[in-house]
Formats: sequence, structure tokens, C-alpha cells
Amino acid sequence: MLDVGTWSGHPSGTLEDGMQVKRQLLFVQGGGKGTHDEWDNQLVASLRRELGHRYTIHYPRMPNEEEPSYAVWEPAIERSLMTLPADAIVIGHSVGATILVQVLAQRSTPLELAAILLLAAPFVGKGGWSSDELQLPSDLGARLPPNVPIHFFHGLEDEVAPPSHLELYARAVPRAQVHRLPGRDHQLNDDLSEVARTILAL
Repeated sequence: MLDVGTWSGHPSGTLEDGMQVKRQLLFVQGGGKGTHDEWDNQLVASLRRELGHRYTIHYPRMPNEEEPSYAVWEPAIERSLMTLPADAIVIGHSVGATILVQVLAQRSTPLELAAILLLAAPFVGKGGWSSDELQLPSDLGARLPPNVPIHFFHGLEDEVAPPSHLELYARAVPRAQVHRLPGRDHQLNDDLSEVARTILAL
């Protein structure tokens, strides 16, 4: 069973009584029927195995997952973001990553985060997917929280969001670190070992 966990209000670190507080992660699922319980739960399980018990992964179920939309998911993501401490890490997969990055870019007050990690994110805009509702801003990189590490991970065998989408993100967010993963599909073969190593190195 996935450990959703709750935050007690303390930043990650050691409390006065010596208890270790777990670092908090928010994982935003991708879209599609059954994704939360049958697909992206495998990514979360991989991440939990690699990170160990020092991290708590929040894995909320997105509403109407079979038909993801910014209008419906944005409030749910915002509610989850508001429960996180200042040094939390946010991760999104597939269309969940695309919506997450737009939510972060549209906020009037940038969040204080430890890192932003986007996995197999479809690019919405010229050269990528088209959408009447979801449209990444032309100045995406400038709108994201300053001084926060940003990482894109993309499988080179991804047939849902082709690797060309990764290159579009690399141009849109020049300060981001880009990780091209040979042999990985849209689900990254259910292996987030590279993602975990990046988190552990923060």
C-alpha cells in the first residue's frame, strides 16, 4: 500500500528531541483510466524502494483521471502544494507533469521548493501537443520558481510524448538539467533509479 503520509509542520531535518523528520515529496500522476492504481503506482513504488524510509511520498488521486484537464486538476494540485513544507520536492509524470509545471508557472507567489522533477512530460505548444485549454507560457523558464533546481527525465523510446518534446522543454527552460534515458518508454520502464539518485544528491 502506498504511504501517503502527512506533514506535521516541521521542515525536513532533526527535531529538538532528536527525531528525524522525513523529507516530503509530492508525486502528481499522469492521465488515463486506471493510471493512479495500475500504472503510476509502479513509479511511486520504484521511487520508494530507491529512496528508503527518509522520504514520505504524497501520491494524491487526481480527479477525473481518465480525462485530465487543467481546470479540474489545478485546484487539486494547489491543495496538495499548500500542505508541503518549504524544502519539499515536487514530481510530475506525463500530462500530470505538464499541468504541474503550468500550475507552478502561473502562481503569483513562487513556492520555495527543493527541486522540480518532470518525467515524460508532453510539451504543449508549437512543435508539441495542441490544446485549447492548456498552453505553456512562452516565457516558461522565467516564470518558474527562481533558484530551484529543475530536472526533466525522458525515455528515448517514448511513443506517447516523443523525445522531441524534451528538446522543446530544454529550449523553453534553459537552466533545467535534461536527462535522456535510452531504452525507456513513457512509463520509464517502471524504473526511477535515475530520478532517485538525483533526489539523493540534492
